[in-house]
Amino acid sequence: MGVLMSKKKEVEKVRQYNTVVSAFQAGLKDRAVTAKQADGEVEEADGPAKTSANPEEATLDEVKTEEVDINAGPSTSQQASAPSRDECKVNQEAWSRLRDGKGVEPEELDKTHQLTPPAFVRPKREADDDQPVEVELDQKEQPPNDEICDVCEVWTADDLYPCRICTRMFHDGCLRELGYLRAEALQEMRDTAHTVTGWSCYYCDNLNLLLTDEEMYSLMETFKQCKIIPESCLVSDELLQYRHFVSKQQFDKDLTDEQEEEVLAQFAALDPEKKGHIEWSDFLYFESLAILRKFRTENSLLRLLTGKERDKARSVFLGLDLNKDGVITRAECRQAQQSWFHSLNKDSQSCNVSISQVGPICESSPGSSDSERSKTGESRSVTWADFLRESAIYILAARPNSSAMHIHLPL
Repeated sequence: MGVLMSKKKEVEKVRQYNTVVSAFQAGLKDRAVTAKQADGEVEEADGPAKTSANPEEATLDEVKTEEVDINAGPSTSQQASAPSRDECKVNQEAWSRLRDGKGVEPEELDKTHQLTPPAFVRPKREADDDQPVEVELDQKEQPPNDEICDVCEVWTADDLYPCRICTRMFHDGCLRELGYLRAEALQEMRDTAHTVTGWSCYYCDNLNLLLTDEEMYSLMETFKQCKIIPESCLVSDELLQYRHFVSKQQFDKDLTDEQEEEVLAQFAALDPEKKGHIEWSDFLYFESLAILRKFRTENSLLRLLTGKERDKARSVFLGLDLNKDGVITRAECRQAQQSWFHSLNKDSQSCNVSISQVGPICESSPGSSDSERSKTGESRSVTWADFLRESAIYILAARPNSSAMHIHLPL
């Protein structure tokens, strides 16, 4: 009896298996028929289709045909989406460069160079970053320049070009091989590096490198939300749209007509050559300074200054302190801050937009005083320590080689 029950179970399993196989074959057959109906016109043009007694073989033939069509080449829709994929890849690479602190990279970087560009490391804020910094007025620092090239670490005397901000020295050939400077920028370096105006190296010229990872993340999120594409130029309408977005995001309101005029004046300050657009580097540096103003204290900004910049500030202050009592007036302080850009800028004559024309940078800026405050505050005394702290943001903004004025205009 047990043997019969076992055989009965085996027979039942075989029947179930046959049922499943039959259903599977029927489904394959329906699929093959549907595919043939969809391609009926093509089959009539090519002649009568071959039939097979086995539906599985027919299905395999259909699958092979599809594989051949795929391997033959991309479809029209795939070809159309190829440029968008390439554009997306380019944008991702630009975001990556921006995040890594390289910000702007000339077209020459797409080529093969003998030298490898350096890796930038973003700064980190220390625990005492906001604490006061003591900088003596009567003790000049005068830091000497390095004796070797920062790139190849070779000394060749007069062939080295110094940075006016830091102590690094460079060979023009090394900078050319790195690909960081175009031919016109290299010639500008040769013409200005040994003059009073001076030249900023690719470290100091890039104000975006002053931001920490957290500050850079905040800036990038704003760019992404406003659909700002890295390494692209901005026209006035795009800058207005961006400012409207930032105002809506921070204050939940649109710009007023007066604030729109300030943005257009800001655009003119960032486009001194009247090209009709703002270079990406100038826009990036301007926004980087805005982040510094937003998240850093004056003491923190003061810590970013180099020995050369502090020495320059000493010379300016001592030149204004005619009676040598260690203080100057508020008016003299504002005058020094306003002239800082022109004294260091390579195109000071061609840039006819002053700080008073483009709006205030802070409460104590030259363009922010009204008639009432000017009467009571212009003669107020400013010490060396106050002067250096208040001027730190101006000194940092004067670092780039660009003729644009990278100042922050509060909206």
